[in-house]
Amino acid sequence: MKRLRSRVLQEVHRGRGTLTATAILFFALAIAVTGALATRQQIKDSFERETQIQQGQLTLEETLKLQLDEENYIAKFVITHDPAYLDAYQASKLEFESKVRLLQSELEREHLHEAQGALADYELAHRDWHQEVAQPLLQHPDLHPREIDKRGKILLDEETKDALAIEALLDRRSRAVGRQTQEQINQSLYVRLFWLVAFGLLAILFNVYRSRLNRELDEERMTTQTLQRAFRSEHVPLPRCKVGSAYGAASSHLAVGGDVFDVYQLSDRTALLLIADVSGKGVDAAVLTAFIKFTIRGIALRRSDPGFILQEFNTAFPRTVNDPYMFVSMFVGMLDTQTLRLEYASAGHDVAYVRRAQDGVRQLAVTGPVLGVMEEKFETKTLTLGDGDMIVLATDGLTEARDARGALLEADGAMRLIERGSWDPQLLADGLVAQVRVRSGNVLRDDLAVLAIRVIEPPADGGDA
Repeated sequence: MKRLRSRVLQEVHRGRGTLTATAILFFALAIAVTGALATRQQIKDSFERETQIQQGQLTLEETLKLQLDEENYIAKFVITHDPAYLDAYQASKLEFESKVRLLQSELEREHLHEAQGALADYELAHRDWHQEVAQPLLQHPDLHPREIDKRGKILLDEETKDALAIEALLDRRSRAVGRQTQEQINQSLYVRLFWLVAFGLLAILFNVYRSRLNRELDEERMTTQTLQRAFRSEHVPLPRCKVGSAYGAASSHLAVGGDVFDVYQLSDRTALLLIADVSGKGVDAAVLTAFIKFTIRGIALRRSDPGFILQEFNTAFPRTVNDPYMFVSMFVGMLDTQTLRLEYASAGHDVAYVRRAQDGVRQLAVTGPVLGVMEEKFETKTLTLGDGDMIVLATDGLTEARDARGALLEADGAMRLIERGSWDPQLLADGLVAQVRVRSGNVLRDDLAVLAIRVIEPPADGGDA
C-alpha cells in the first residue's frame, strides 16, 4: 500500500512538472510567434515608408526636369519661332502640374508640413514665372526687355531654393525612417534576449525534465529555422522557365548566417533574380535577409538596371546597419523571359554560373566590390541564353565546402559538380546540397543556398513551352 501510494505521488508530481514545463514552453512559443509577427509587420511598414519617401524624391527630380524643359522650350521658341516648341512647352506645363499634385499627396501622406509649405512657395513662384516671364515672351517673341530677364532670374532662384528645401526635408525623413527601422530591429533582439534569459532560468528549476525539455527546444529551434528560411528565401514560377532551389542549414546553430535568395516577377516578361550572403553569423545576419529582400524589390520596381540597384543598395546599407565590419556579397539579375536575355551585376559574388546546353559550365564575372565597404559604381553585363541553358546561383557554402583533409571545393570543383548534375533545376539544386553534405562528412560548417533557373525557348509558332 505504501509503495502504491509512493508511485501515485511520483506520477502526480511528474504530471504536474510536465504540465508546468509544457505551459512554459507553450507560453514561450506564443511570445516568440507573436513577437516575430509584430516585428515583421513593423519592419515591413518601415520599408514601405522608405519606398514612399524614395518615390517622393523621384517625383521631385522629375518635377525639376519638367521645369527645366519649360524654360528651354520657351527659349527655343523665342529664338526660332517654331510652333513645335510651343506645343512641347504646353505638354511639359501640363505634366509639371500633374507631378506637383502627386508630390503634394506624397508629402501629405508623410505629414511633412514644412515641405508642403515649401512646395506651395515653389508652385507660386512657378506660376508667377508663367505670368510674368513665359506669357510676355510667348505673346511678343521679339521682345527682350531687361526687366523680364531680371524678374525671371529672381523667380527661378526662388524655385531652386524651395526645391532644395523640399529635397533636404525628404532626405531628413528618409534618415529618420532608417534609424527607426534599426531601432525596431534592436528592440526585437533585446526583447527576444530577455525572454530567452527568463525562460532559461525557469527551465533550470525543472532539472528532472531537462533532457525532455532540451529535445523539445531543439525541435522548436529547427522548426523556427525552417520558418525563417521559408520567409527569407522563396521563388515563384516564371514563364518559359523551370526554377529550382535548395537550402542546407549549418549543422551548428551558432553558424546560422544571412544567406538569402529571391525570384520575384516584376512584370509579365521581367523577373528579378537575387542571391546574397551577409557576412557574420547569428541573429543579426539572419534578420538582415528580410531587409535585403524587400529593399532590392523596392529598388527594382523603380529601376531595372542591376548595376544601379546594387549602387543604390550600397548607399542605403551602411545607413541602416551601424556595423562597419558587416558587408554583403550579392548577385542581382533581370531576366527577360521573352527574349531570354539576362542583365546582371555582381557585388563580389563569384558563386554564379551559366550552364550551356551545348558548351559546358562557365563562371559569371564579378562586376564590382562587396557591398558595405566603399561607394562604387557597378557594371551591368548582358548574357543571351539559349534553349535549355541554365543559370546556377549559390552562396559560398558551395565553394568553401571542405573534405576530410580540409581541401576546399572552390570554383573549379563547383563547376564540375554542376556539369555532372541533372538538367532538372530542382534535382540539380537538391543534388548540390547533398554532395556538399557528403564531402563535409554530413556536417555543414556554413549555410548553403542554391538557386537554379533553366530557360526554355518558345516553339517557332510562338506558343509557350
